[in-house]
Amino acid sequence: MKALRTPRRRWVLPASVLIGATLGGGYGALKAPEYAATSYVIVVPGEKSDPAAALGFAQAYGRVATDIAVTGDAQVWAGVSAQTLRSSVQAATSPDAPMISITARAAKPGRAVSMADGVARALVLNSSHVAGSTGVKVVQFSRATKPVDPVSPSAPLSALVGGCAGGLLGGLVLLVRPKRAGRTESGAEARTEARNSRQTSSAVPGPAGAQHQPEPEAV
Repeated sequence: MKALRTPRRRWVLPASVLIGATLGGGYGALKAPEYAATSYVIVVPGEKSDPAAALGFAQAYGRVATDIAVTGDAQVWAGVSAQTLRSSVQAATSPDAPMISITARAAKPGRAVSMADGVARALVLNSSHVAGSTGVKVVQFSRATKPVDPVSPSAPLSALVGGCAGGLLGGLVLLVRPKRAGRTESGAEARTEARNSRQTSSAVPGPAGAQHQPEPEAV
């Protein structure tokens, strides 16, 4: 049985790598490319505001950037729905500077630029409305540039990642299957030994009991 199972195990790892590379390459070829565009805004303090407050407000604006954009006119300027704006735009802040980077991803480069600049514009407009109470305002620092190359993985890269994942899964299968087979064989051997011992014990007769000798009659 071991001689029959060994050739099969040899093909597990190559087959897993081939299947993973095929699936990964197919996914990379069929999936539409995705482009990313980034716009930058900076939070500046007012005349009578503490400069250190700008950093705190930058962190706060970064957390609610997509919410402010949805309630504002960003979706109209970008020409997308509110759900698309929330799922495709991410805002990141810096712990050292009151700057917010707004990155948008889309299937078309122009759409990514429109979404990033739309969210930045909404932040600038919203900060001007509440500048009297916050003491800070958001200023456009750098507009998004039209991306040239997609950020999504290409078909060769997807095939490489899929092949690595398939090889990893195939290796795990090879590590798990021998243990299960060993436990099965050891369990079968234990049951066979127990059965043989029971048969042996039943075949060997036990010691004959001592015969009862009649006691002599008293005279």
